[in-house]
Amino acid sequence: MNVLNRVNSSLERILPEQRLFLRSDDATRFVRLRPLTQLAGILGITTAFGWLLVASSILVIDAISSGSSRDQMVRAQSAFETRLDQLSAERDARAAEALAAQNRFAVALDQVSAMQSKLLASEERRRELETGMKVVQSTLREAITERDHAQKIAGSDEGLDAEAERAQEASIALDILSGELRTAAAERREAIDAASAALSEAAELELQRDEIIARNDEILAQLESAVTVSVEPLDDLFRSVGMNPEEVLDTIRQGYSGEGGPLTATAYSTRGDAALSQREAKAKQIIVTLDQMNTYRIAMQKLPLVMPLKDAYRLTSGFGRRWGRMHEALDMAGPVGTPVYATADGVVSHAGRQGAYGNLIKIQHELDNETRYAHLSRIRVKPGQRVSQGDLIGDMGNTGRSTGPHLHYEVRRKGRAVDPMSFIKAASNVQ
Repeated sequence: MNVLNRVNSSLERILPEQRLFLRSDDATRFVRLRPLTQLAGILGITTAFGWLLVASSILVIDAISSGSSRDQMVRAQSAFETRLDQLSAERDARAAEALAAQNRFAVALDQVSAMQSKLLASEERRRELETGMKVVQSTLREAITERDHAQKIAGSDEGLDAEAERAQEASIALDILSGELRTAAAERREAIDAASAALSEAAELELQRDEIIARNDEILAQLESAVTVSVEPLDDLFRSVGMNPEEVLDTIRQGYSGEGGPLTATAYSTRGDAALSQREAKAKQIIVTLDQMNTYRIAMQKLPLVMPLKDAYRLTSGFGRRWGRMHEALDMAGPVGTPVYATADGVVSHAGRQGAYGNLIKIQHELDNETRYAHLSRIRVKPGQRVSQGDLIGDMGNTGRSTGPHLHYEVRRKGRAVDPMSFIKAASNVQ
């Protein structure tokens, strides 16, 4: 008691004792507020205010981050699809350039073959001319020999004239053959030069083709890496909410089995080239993975991965035990009339009043999921109506067993309530 008195005495200068008078018709009473009591009250009020401020800040930050997760996911997916389109376009351009280079290389090889054939023909003609020249030279030598012999025997002018005429004819023939031989040699040189130029061009085109093929392989590698890295988070998303990714893909593909795949495999001509066969296999694998990503995208629209509210709200109660009872939903408080949106594609199975739920909307989604939106002030859909993710379905209210305007949001998988935040957080991790 003495300690309390000393504390009160020391606080008297800062917090002087106050008296609270309570007056009734026949009496007046007062309550003494000693300094220590005032200090305790001030500390209690300050602590409560600080806690309220921190809690409100956390809720506002969580609301903002949760509200923007869908937009971030859409932007990330859009950017990734744009990059894939660019890489695909560049791959197609490189493939077209490789095909054009291959065609030019084939034309160059045809030119080389034609030049070689021409060169062989020229060489054959030269050999024939050389053989003919040797025959003419042999004939000329025989004619000269005969002429000399005739001059010795006959010694007459007529024999001499005949031999001279024969020699002149042989000389003319020799000149003709020499000219043909020079022409054939010139043609042979031209053919050799043309063949050499064609071979150089073919080698250059082959180098260009190899560079284009290498670039095409690099683009395929980038595409393969990009789609592989992007599929893993999607697998994790479905596993984190208790779903088997393979079963999800099979279910979605069965639903779209009459419409054809979203992607068509690119045709390649292998011509027995093992390296090209590997590129074709890699390209087909990329297309399969892209088809898997597209199927995941369709599945994500059928899962409740976004918040049902886009306006500011306060998360007043989460999923779990509350006051000794299990609370199987999220309670989000806000003004009456706040728009409520569908969190996934589905069909409205119930739209009306239901006991403690008040005005209730139930939406049945594919993949054995259901969402519930309770305590609404207004219902904007009808049973049997098909809705898409983000469609306006109702307004927040205070109907049913409710202590204030809020949205009671449930997610049920195969009839069992699950934490809606597990879906929302899983979607926010796919960036």
